[in-house]
Amino acid sequence: MSDLRVLYVVHNHPTLHPGGAEAYALELYEAMRETPGVEPLLLARIGTNVARRRVAHPGTPFSAVNGDPGQYFVFTETEHFDFFTLTSRDKALYTRHLTDFLLAQRPDVVHLQHTHFIGVDLLSQIRRVLPEATIVYTLHEFLPICHRDGQMVRTFGDELCAEASPRRCNECFPELSPQAFFLRERFVKGHFANVDRFLAPSAQLMDKYLRWGIPEDRIEVEEYGRREPLRRAGDPAAMRTPTNIGFFGQLSRFKGAEVMLDAMAMLDPECEAHLWLHGANLELQTPEFQEEFAVRSDELRDRVTFRGPYDHDELPRLMEGLHWVVVPSIWWENSPLVIQEAFFHRRPIIASDVGGMAEKVADGVDGIHFRAGDAWSLARTIERATASPQLWQELREGIREPYAMDAHVERLLELYAEDVETRKAVVVGG
Repeated sequence: MSDLRVLYVVHNHPTLHPGGAEAYALELYEAMRETPGVEPLLLARIGTNVARRRVAHPGTPFSAVNGDPGQYFVFTETEHFDFFTLTSRDKALYTRHLTDFLLAQRPDVVHLQHTHFIGVDLLSQIRRVLPEATIVYTLHEFLPICHRDGQMVRTFGDELCAEASPRRCNECFPELSPQAFFLRERFVKGHFANVDRFLAPSAQLMDKYLRWGIPEDRIEVEEYGRREPLRRAGDPAAMRTPTNIGFFGQLSRFKGAEVMLDAMAMLDPECEAHLWLHGANLELQTPEFQEEFAVRSDELRDRVTFRGPYDHDELPRLMEGLHWVVVPSIWWENSPLVIQEAFFHRRPIIASDVGGMAEKVADGVDGIHFRAGDAWSLARTIERATASPQLWQELREGIREPYAMDAHVERLLELYAEDVETRKAVVVGG
């Protein structure tokens, strides 16, 4: 029996654009590569927004990745992507280039981690070109539902949005009619009809997609599997002064950058807490955000240190001096990888009380919640966290091991096998 060929598709590569979905996709590909009976491939989209120059050969958008015969870049121009309909205006990307790639590789399973900057049209093209292939789609955020960068946050007042509709979306974007949003939803759902199984890394994300219209029998919760780090950060016996709090991730408004800085400015002078910001992609934010961040972090330099981007391999060293990790996003999030990483290193978490953060961090068990988007609430929570070494120790003892990649791989292979058999029956009977 031949190996199962699985093609993973992702919208960026972590070596060029650090991000949670990208890091997970690469970890999953590497784990599958080590699994007997599986032949994985990874196709990562790149473009001028993350690559300084076009790396593909003339006449093709594809190129190899770091000498790995199983990894490929596909280069697409960002300006060709329609952010409203989530499709590429360059139709040759689907009809010629991606079609040739699919026919050359002929995967049994195409597991999409993202179609951003590629386009949802890829789903229909896979079905046309490879009718027997199983299509699996992991939903990492809400781009198919929400035109505001998939955040489900209203454009006025940054109010969280629990449910989308053409009328509500028009309220956020008055320049676009309700009819346009109705057609957008129909367009995306038309391509989504080709997916055999959707995976949701959190229950709250699955619930929003169920309300949006994905059939209940085609979606299920499957958490991200994570590989245990080669080295874990040291195990401090007790908190020391100052208490060090770490942030890891992309620095943006949605990730709570402003909330963190405002909270640090509101701390009681007696609170000896220091915030260490390990943040990537600051250069991709608006000039106004970058300028404000530089000014604010400089004003708070006695309490805040910006360390800049980091490599994943550096995490044990960076976690070494930390007591807490903060996850202050103002949007729902899905299942932030930093939560699992902090738990690997037995660091309790200070988290926003919404979405995947509230789901993954149990208040009073392995972390503390604060009111999302509320700097005053975060400041008071930091004061509470740093004042009690006993609380810190109790929360550390409540931390459970993250979901292991080996168990995740085993479950995915079970799902792939089920879907491959079902798909064959549909093709034969169709």
